[in-house]
Amino acid sequence: MKLDLMKSRRVVVRAAIGALLPLTLLATAGSASSGPAVTTLVAPAIPGVAALPFTGITAPPATASPTMGNLTLTPYSGVEGTPFSIAGASLPANTPVTLTWSTANVSWNVDAEPNTVNYLGRAQTNFNVVLATVTTDASGAFSYKTTVPVDFGGTHDIYAVVNGVNVLHGGFEVFRTLSVTPKSGPIGTPIHITYTGIGASLYTGGGSVLWDNHFTGEVMANWTRGTASVTIRAAGPVGRHVIQVGDGIGVLYMNIIQSPVPYANGGSAIFTTTKGHVNLAPSIVWPTQVTPTLNQVTTLSNAGLDPASKAVATLSTTSGPVLSKTNVSVTGLTGTGTDQLVWSTVVGSRVNCPTSSCWAFQSVPLGSAAVVNGALSASVTIPDGLGGWHVIQVVNGSSIEAQVPFYVKESIVPFYDKAGKLLSMGIATSTKSTSAAALAAGQSGVGTYKFKEGQELTISLRGVGWTQLDNTLAVDYDNSHIGYGCGFNSQGYTVIHLFATGGVGTHIIDLYPQLYTNQPSFPNTPYGMLPVLSYARDFPGLALGYQVPSFHFAITIVK
Repeated sequence: MKLDLMKSRRVVVRAAIGALLPLTLLATAGSASSGPAVTTLVAPAIPGVAALPFTGITAPPATASPTMGNLTLTPYSGVEGTPFSIAGASLPANTPVTLTWSTANVSWNVDAEPNTVNYLGRAQTNFNVVLATVTTDASGAFSYKTTVPVDFGGTHDIYAVVNGVNVLHGGFEVFRTLSVTPKSGPIGTPIHITYTGIGASLYTGGGSVLWDNHFTGEVMANWTRGTASVTIRAAGPVGRHVIQVGDGIGVLYMNIIQSPVPYANGGSAIFTTTKGHVNLAPSIVWPTQVTPTLNQVTTLSNAGLDPASKAVATLSTTSGPVLSKTNVSVTGLTGTGTDQLVWSTVVGSRVNCPTSSCWAFQSVPLGSAAVVNGALSASVTIPDGLGGWHVIQVVNGSSIEAQVPFYVKESIVPFYDKAGKLLSMGIATSTKSTSAAALAAGQSGVGTYKFKEGQELTISLRGVGWTQLDNTLAVDYDNSHIGYGCGFNSQGYTVIHLFATGGVGTHIIDLYPQLYTNQPSFPNTPYGMLPVLSYARDFPGLALGYQVPSFHFAITIVK
């Protein structure tokens, strides 16, 4: 079987780990005991995100008047796009007045190290922007009309500023809206959910999505200024289903109306699942492609790099799945003879971290290439191992002459029969055999999409990573979150086990990125260990060049 050949190849590659580079180039991963270094990520340029509200100009600092009066807002609350007016009085006549609007920037915190990336929560920075500049009339009054901008939900302070002093104050409450389209369709129909007015604070900065009272996943809008746009799929049975979206730090805050933030109570919609099914072929949905804003790449460091080398390495393609190929080209080499090509990666797990060993840098030989006139060119095969950022190194003796990053993308494992015919992508039976071959395959069995009620099945993926941003995937069954799978200890080869339930018919299975918050664990890490439905536009990995996708499958339960 082709699958068996790929697995055996993987074993050979792993056996070769550490066989090439000298020990001086190997390093053991640090533990969490020294404390993480917090980096607040700069939001990447995500298409379609609203600019700062109103003028977008940051207002200069102002002092508070000891006799501050009140602005009149009509109305004083509403959703995005609501017209409202701001009025003030009892000010000096014919005087310029700057109106300001309070807002925030929200981002993600990480600890980006050469051997991993740790998730450290969120960061919020509050500030004011200039809403408009008006001039009072002869009686010292003014009135200004505008509309609620695209911005974070919650209370926004509005000040009237004269000569650097806040003289009048008011506030506008931005409520949330929920839009769900379409309203009906067969199993597998993409359902687009748009949720606006998500807040900037911890207690208002996240939302929970429920399908018939089953938790489907969480949404955030840190980088999208309070608007989350996500997609789930219609599940069965045929009939009406309730989609609920509300405030939650991960899971739903169910009595939000009695809380200090009652305006964050969300909404609901009805989706009617009709007969039939669509879009059931296994698929991968990739997040938005953006330019990274943090250039820290795992396994890339200057350890062992020849400081005198002027060599420059480039790749014909800088990302791809395991077992794909890329061509390495190097110029500026000073030596002659043959250089070794080496894959830099890590091995280990998080189970015993940080009380004992965590993980360590290791090397996989990729082959060799002759240096001709100061240059070399060679085709290499990406090892079947961990996903995420890795580095291809060009080594002469004990020195690294050049190195270049490569990003390993997650992929679905194909299952073939003995004749080489494709049986399924990712989905297979489960076997309880404890033979070496069965254990190496994660006890996955024969590829199929059809199962009996209660039968155990498997989902197989390759190229799952090892950082807290990409080492796990959360699993939904018929839009109900049931658990997660991890790919670190198994070097990216991930076999998830679950059972076929829910009655005869079609059932969907969706895997989403999640933020891993277990070993090593850190304080103040909300949203951890849950499906991140908003991964495509608001996920910390995007700022580091990570492309963590969602996976979508379907099975049929037969009599």
